[in-house]
Amino acid sequence: MGDIVDGELPRPRVDVVYYIRFDDRIKIGTTVNPRQRLQRLWHEGVLAFERGDRLVERRRHAQFAADRLGRSEWFSPSKALETHIAALSAGVEDPWLRHARWVSEAIALRG
Repeated sequence: MGDIVDGELPRPRVDVVYYIRFDDRIKIGTTVNPRQRLQRLWHEGVLAFERGDRLVERRRHAQFAADRLGRSEWFSPSKALETHIAALSAGVEDPWLRHARWVSEAIALRG
């Protein structure tokens, strides 16, 4: 982690499901570029990242369907959802450090 990536190589693809908070709502979404994606969304904080693509995102939407606000990707902060987020965050103070580790691992695996 922390190695400088060869600028000629494409960034490795690391799909993540993100959990962000805004007011009294939590958004569950997915992206391959969380910094870029989250710059475009109103939010007060990044709660957690989970490795996964749209399939994992859809599973989480189904898992917390009872807490869903309308047809959006926003959810009420229920005990079940907050417990899930706490489990994802266990042992990691900053979600961005976990994401950096995943990117570093992906870089190491390709070469």
